[in-house]
Amino acid sequence: MRMHRKPHLDERLLACSDILTSPDLSDKNMKRAATVKDYLDIKKIFNNQNPVHLEIGCGKGKFALEMAKLHPDINFVALEKISNVIIEGCENLKKTDIKNVHFLNVRAEVLPKYFPEGCVERIYLNFSNPLPKQSYIKQRLTYPRFLKIYKSLLISGGEIWQKTDDRGFYEYSLQSYKEEGFTILSTCEDLKNEPFAGNVVTEHEQKFMDMGLPIYRIVVKV
Repeated sequence: MRMHRKPHLDERLLACSDILTSPDLSDKNMKRAATVKDYLDIKKIFNNQNPVHLEIGCGKGKFALEMAKLHPDINFVALEKISNVIIEGCENLKKTDIKNVHFLNVRAEVLPKYFPEGCVERIYLNFSNPLPKQSYIKQRLTYPRFLKIYKSLLISGGEIWQKTDDRGFYEYSLQSYKEEGFTILSTCEDLKNEPFAGNVVTEHEQKFMDMGLPIYRIVVKV
């Protein structure tokens, strides 16, 4: 079902420009666009040099905002490609006094445009679209082309924390990490019954747990 464009979206995005970086849409070729560097000035954005954590596919931003409150000494960049969705996170952030979150309204393919190599301590992939059809495999966020991007952005020893409700996507991702040379630190096939300290439950996670569905988790490092 097609999502209706939110009223006055452009004006609302502009009003959030202090906490939101919007895409340069001059080049529709994502691979080529990623080579034209326009790095985020992390020190200027956050006014510090704290470690950077990146959430890819942040949706409405609940996870990033909750994590930021728990970890004020970490800078969180929350990426979401859909403007209609990210605006809710931006406007929710502006209602708070949280200073360690910045939103990025771009596709994951162009991350190298905005981040230099070796600058991110941790990446979160929370309930990414599993895209089960084989014809969409190259668009999965744990497909090798994306893992190569993440590997380049992460510091030595940097980690990826992934959660999903989809068994097939969990197994596919686990295999992809192994094939791309990541070290598997931990796996979990029922997060509700094997919780970990400091877990921030996303909207999707709560919904699926209420339905009695297992939540899968993978932690890997470079």
